[in-house]
Amino acid sequence: MKSAVDIGSRIEMLVDEWLVESKKDAHLRLNPPVRREIVLVADKPWEGKDSAYYTALRDGSKIRLYYRGFCPTDDSEGQVTCLAESEDGVRFTRPNLGLFDFDGSKENNIVYRGSESHNFAPFVDTNPKAKPEERYKALAGISGGLYAFGSPDGVHWKKMRPETVQTEGAFDSLNVGFWDAVAGRYRSYSRYWHAWKEGGCRAIQSSVSEDFLRWSDPQPNLYGEGVPYEHFYTNATWPCPGAPHILLSFPKRFVPERTKLTKEPGVSDAVFMSSRDGVHWDRAFMEAWVRPGPDERNWTQRSNMTAWGIVQTAPDEFSLYISEHYDWPDNRLRRLTVRRHGFASMNADGAGGEFTTRPLTFSGKRLILNYATSAVGSVRVEIQDEQREPIPGYTLEEAVPLFGDELDAPYRWKSGDDIASLAGRPVRFRFVLKDADIYALRAGE
Repeated sequence: MKSAVDIGSRIEMLVDEWLVESKKDAHLRLNPPVRREIVLVADKPWEGKDSAYYTALRDGSKIRLYYRGFCPTDDSEGQVTCLAESEDGVRFTRPNLGLFDFDGSKENNIVYRGSESHNFAPFVDTNPKAKPEERYKALAGISGGLYAFGSPDGVHWKKMRPETVQTEGAFDSLNVGFWDAVAGRYRSYSRYWHAWKEGGCRAIQSSVSEDFLRWSDPQPNLYGEGVPYEHFYTNATWPCPGAPHILLSFPKRFVPERTKLTKEPGVSDAVFMSSRDGVHWDRAFMEAWVRPGPDERNWTQRSNMTAWGIVQTAPDEFSLYISEHYDWPDNRLRRLTVRRHGFASMNADGAGGEFTTRPLTFSGKRLILNYATSAVGSVRVEIQDEQREPIPGYTLEEAVPLFGDELDAPYRWKSGDDIASLAGRPVRFRFVLKDADIYALRAGE
């Protein structure tokens, strides 16, 4: 039996079974994103077929896209970091920044040049103690380790100190760092070689820091018993918007022993996983989150790399981005959309099924559901006490069947939707589903 937990009024996504104690004929389902527009083609002279390692972030009304441009070799000092901007996450433009010369002209969108541009990964620092001149931060570096960078505006960058801040790892990847507001410290995720089999395996490790300069010894990601290691080339780890106590990660899974076309060996896809402590990772879904698809140019090495960052672009929509056609002349970036907090769901088919939560306490007046059904489907909810006894007024017989497709639907019983009298008391929610999905739930006002 799982212990009782307090969820307060926060959003709990069904991306794992942390909230679920029992189930019958219901299962977790991964919901792949919808492929949308091509938002950028790396066709400028200072970009090219090796452009990669995209970062998408929101700063106020702007969505910013950082990425590696020109890359003659991995350690070349001539590598550049580029910036594109958008108001809607769909139409990106390259600001003419005039900062760095490329082939005799400063008319370009380059924000940094140097070997660290191989994998420059910026973020907006929401740490309330962050200095104004370091409101933006970044980790970047390849041979020798990672450097810490700061910027007041995301355009003009300086190293926060001349020495590297992390040295243990194999940093030929998009190594990311961010402020974890829930934990109250910085986290970073980088690549290392895991001694899984002969030759090793590309894997993910993390460190934590109070000041972005002094980092803990790296801690390898831990997975459940029996979960095999796979080559994870990148990680794209980020706190989920609106539910930051859950970290989401979208590694690019690399399969070096497979070759589909005659270019460099290896094929890739994108996978999905989640964590509630930043170290232990739930891999309920071993299948691909994004497959290469029918486009043959996505079946060459290092395509299908999920950009770092989740951006809300509409009330009901998260946007993410994924690279395509790596090492081809039309190297490009595509937008993906996901239902808000709908990365996965607890699902039952037309025959019906159910699941019951572990004991939990909450604060709020109503049970708010992010759900969807078919035309004949339904969701019914019973509230039980800690001993699994139905609570009068909230029994299954008194539950009003809910059907439709809504992101913030108050659930009702025959007596109404008020559950304030149960706040602070350990209860269980029993969900009885027919051709339905529950994506997330919360106790709200």
